[in-house]
Amino acid sequence: MKVDDGSTFEGHMDRRIFLKSGAMALVTLGLSPSFLRRTALAMDLPRAARGKTLIVLFQRGAADALNVLVPFGDREYYTARPQLAIGTPARTNGPVGAIDLDGFYGLHPSLSSFKPLWDRGMLAPIHAVGSPSATRSHFDAQDYMETGTPDRKGTTDGWLNRYLAVQGTCEACVDGSKMAPFRAVAMTAQTPRILEGASPVVAMNSISEFSIRSAGGDAERRLEALYRTGSADLIHGSGSDMFEALKVLRSADPQQYKPAANVQYPRSQFGQRLLQIAQLIKSNVGLEVAFADVGGWDTHVNQGAAQGQLANRLSDFSESIAALVTDLGDRMDDVVILTCSEFGRTVRQNGTGGTDHGHAGAMFVIGGSLGASQKVFGKWPGLAREQLYEGRDLALTTDFRAVFSEVTSRHLGADKLAQLFPGYAGGRQDWLGVLKG
Repeated sequence: MKVDDGSTFEGHMDRRIFLKSGAMALVTLGLSPSFLRRTALAMDLPRAARGKTLIVLFQRGAADALNVLVPFGDREYYTARPQLAIGTPARTNGPVGAIDLDGFYGLHPSLSSFKPLWDRGMLAPIHAVGSPSATRSHFDAQDYMETGTPDRKGTTDGWLNRYLAVQGTCEACVDGSKMAPFRAVAMTAQTPRILEGASPVVAMNSISEFSIRSAGGDAERRLEALYRTGSADLIHGSGSDMFEALKVLRSADPQQYKPAANVQYPRSQFGQRLLQIAQLIKSNVGLEVAFADVGGWDTHVNQGAAQGQLANRLSDFSESIAALVTDLGDRMDDVVILTCSEFGRTVRQNGTGGTDHGHAGAMFVIGGSLGASQKVFGKWPGLAREQLYEGRDLALTTDFRAVFSEVTSRHLGADKLAQLFPGYAGGRQDWLGVLKG
């Protein structure tokens, strides 16, 4: 039996191929929270069994950290960007000035939805953070960040999949035979690099349409027959239960889920994917790791300042995340949201009203268990020419692996960090204290 990538199902199937990019992908079919609570692989997950959840959001294309998290206290910022710089809070107000955080840093005005999170101690910005690799290739930089191994192209799996393989926190999934099928979910058409590997994951465009996609028209029937023979235990649970679940999903009402009162997600693809992550979390299906990405950050031309291309992207980004946080309510005590981008952009604007590929960038950590409220993390390297990386870019002061390892350890309980980030010489001494110890 042929599947999308041309491989063959025969003999003894490798249980690890289920739901992997190019082999099979779970995509759209109809999923309701009531169904998930009752029947997902015959698992009824009570509130007491709920574990921690990490949501990783990737800004693909290299987001401009200097206009996202504005260093208005550094005068060199305004020298380098005469048209693109965001005005200081003291000189401007309303929709064109930076939103003051601590007298030195401010948020882009389109990130106004983040300010209430900052005020509540739920937002931890990190500046001058990223990969130590010198590459300015989108493909390579994304690959290095998702595998957790900068400048090593031979890594075959993603760091989040390695985490799943060596450490789990879902209390309802202690028994390996009852591993939650939705333990790791990517709201993407194919399994992203960060989740590629041995541990099973689900990749889907939408939970309103949820099915097994494969090349052969009769493939699902034959795969179900293979389950019944016991030849393939492709997911931690009963194959018959899986197919019973699929049958129920086909008749489920995907519109049944309603966000919390007064919560409105943006109608963008990114906003709707975050809505569905909330749906899975609130359905108590054992979701431990969720991933979504959003493109459009490669602003070489007509980037804009307080208004324009970047501003529009930031509005959708922040409003979607703020809606997710509000929708989850007190569940945010068990949730951490981590945002990242492959690298930042040049300090100086270019001749086409944009910025080019840079080096260090910015991240946000959002949750209810931050280590310090109203603090911008990371050592500021400065923007004077002699302080720049290769004379043109924001210098790196925090390796992204320090942030990733702190979050997975302190939030998810990972204790095999050397396996998560092989070759990384840093340790706990490099953690920023973003989360409570």
